[in-house]
Amino acid sequence: MRMRRRGTKAGTITIAAVMGSVVLTGCGGDSEPKAEAGASSAASGSAQDQEQSTKAVRAAYDKTAEAESARMTVRTQLAAEGKTITSEGKGVLDLAEGDSVMTITAEGRSLEQRVVDEVLYQKAPGRKAPEGKPWIKIDLEKFAAQQGVDNQQFGDPAQTAAFAKAITDKDVTEVGTEKIDGVNTTHYRVSVDVAELPGGDRMREQFGSTLPMQVWLDEEGRLRRQQIDMTVKDAASASAKPGDGSAPRQLKMSTVLQFSDFGTDVDAEAPPAEQVTDMTDQALQGSRQQS
Repeated sequence: MRMRRRGTKAGTITIAAVMGSVVLTGCGGDSEPKAEAGASSAASGSAQDQEQSTKAVRAAYDKTAEAESARMTVRTQLAAEGKTITSEGKGVLDLAEGDSVMTITAEGRSLEQRVVDEVLYQKAPGRKAPEGKPWIKIDLEKFAAQQGVDNQQFGDPAQTAAFAKAITDKDVTEVGTEKIDGVNTTHYRVSVDVAELPGGDRMREQFGSTLPMQVWLDEEGRLRRQQIDMTVKDAASASAKPGDGSAPRQLKMSTVLQFSDFGTDVDAEAPPAEQVTDMTDQALQGSRQQS
């Protein structure tokens, strides 16, 4: 029986969803999720309201993690050089371990995906890895380390507390109330000061000075939806000198995670080793070439 690690490793979900988008390689436009009918605006302005909003957002991680698991959907949209790749995933997530079982679809194609101990496993029907095996695996911790990003800092569906030190009362705004899957929620808009995060000076070069985030919390203070929109400069162009004639290459990424059925069972197991090809080195090499 595995001992449960303190905290959550669920930040792997965003990277996994992005990798799924690349594997499926679909292009096409789409719009951001719209507020459901019945949403009401109730933006708060008083100092007391701001303080209460900030406390609610800061406490969301603990409240969500207490549920231990959830059913989830994740929608990732990547846009670069005039092309857009959109993927949608559905599955279940262990909020403490970060393990998950999902099906990801893009442009009418799908793949089976598992994340176990921060390792991504994928199997696309009808496609095999170079060694003729049905599954590939990528070490997400190594992949995140190469990108210079803590695997738990961005896109973690229950890691709102990781931003707590970087959030002040002026950074949180209550937008209003909305129903998500029939559940009453309060919608908050958050601006995170990247410089206040660990490694912030380095991350500002790629992510900019602020990280725009939106969260929808239910009446128990748990995350029902989280949306993060980022414009990412690749490492090479981010360091380009002014006047060299080349504009920084940018990737716009929007990730929306939605949660329901808290406490659901999660049975995530790694595929048999003889059915898996390790593609971590190839993924790292491809990422270096893009930068």
